[in-house]
Amino acid sequence: MRRVVVTGIGMITPVGNNTSDSWNAVKNGECGIGPITHYDTTGRKVTLAGEVKGYDPSTTIDPKELRKMDRFVQFAMTAASEAVEASGIDFASENTERAGVIISSGIGGFATIQSEIIKGNEKGYDRVSPYFIPQIISNMAAGQIAIKYGLNGMCSCVVTACAGGTNAIGDAFHRIRDGYEDVMLCGGTEACITEIGIGGFTSMRALHTGNDPKRASIPFDKDRSGFVMGEGAAVLVLEEEEHAKKRGANIYGEVVGYGANCDANHITAPLEDGSMAAKCLTLALNDANVKPEDIDYINAHGTSTHLNDSGETKAIKLAFSEHAKKLMVSSTKSMTGHLLGAAGAVEAGFSVLALKDGFVPATIGYENFDEECDLDIVPNVGRNKDIKYAVSNSLGFGGHNACLVFKKY
Repeated sequence: MRRVVVTGIGMITPVGNNTSDSWNAVKNGECGIGPITHYDTTGRKVTLAGEVKGYDPSTTIDPKELRKMDRFVQFAMTAASEAVEASGIDFASENTERAGVIISSGIGGFATIQSEIIKGNEKGYDRVSPYFIPQIISNMAAGQIAIKYGLNGMCSCVVTACAGGTNAIGDAFHRIRDGYEDVMLCGGTEACITEIGIGGFTSMRALHTGNDPKRASIPFDKDRSGFVMGEGAAVLVLEEEEHAKKRGANIYGEVVGYGANCDANHITAPLEDGSMAAKCLTLALNDANVKPEDIDYINAHGTSTHLNDSGETKAIKLAFSEHAKKLMVSSTKSMTGHLLGAAGAVEAGFSVLALKDGFVPATIGYENFDEECDLDIVPNVGRNKDIKYAVSNSLGFGGHNACLVFKKY
């Protein structure tokens, strides 16, 4: 089988507008959650989110093109620009039929949907923007990236809710490993901190409703009470190893395993016993041809909801048995909030950087032990550790489970 390496990472997150700033903030345990500024929250139950701050899309996107792009597409384009620049790849000298794109978005253009429906109600629906449809459809982030770089290989959008970013990277990994492409831009993007987006998740009682950012997204803490919405994007450049080495690329890490399956149980709730999530972890380990005891660190899905965190703890114990006690298992959502379709991509990037730098991020904001979440969650302070293998775990509405295994290069 062909080996697949990471040669570029691009990010825009609630803790930084590029990869370096995002990773340094995570290493320092900084919280990106604060009061919502995108709209007036007066009288609303939910007032906190992980917003991207001070973002100027015109620095990476032609201003003439911006009016054709929803915010989720803008995020993806910015992250892709950084990832491609970091990789040093020149697509003008590449066989673009062997380069592709897989970018996930769980929801697509929510901000545009809301604004254009309001306009349609007021002025008539024949007056909505001619760019309405290409702005909102979830695949357009992948399509716009492919257009920008002229990539003619597989171009797709995985829509598996909160597992989407992980599925996108895993599917891209397999495409390269199995010989279909040599280079893939892959990841996820999301921008649904909108009145309708937050309102929908509020109505289903999924979101935290308090006002203290430090006690809002608190994965594995006994007082956790719902997730905090985040926004942003992450794009990774994956390459076949020899292709990357031939052009002298800087290699961040290696992708070695991928697993995906489904609980087939409930539209929003995970299986409480964690059994299928455990099998997903085992699928990824088998795909990587590694033993459970080889894994040093798991970047957990860790949403700060009761069912997810307890169920994920059970899944890790089932998959890793006695080794679960030795694993470091943290949730960077404690800092970024939950980026839905972009979450797995951002967390994959953090996992690769954890291996590269020998640093395990913390689960910040942790105060109260929960016997249902009795793993080493690296509370509050990250650790300098020379780790060899890391896992990034994602679980999505609809029962989607996805898991990636990365190796230090």
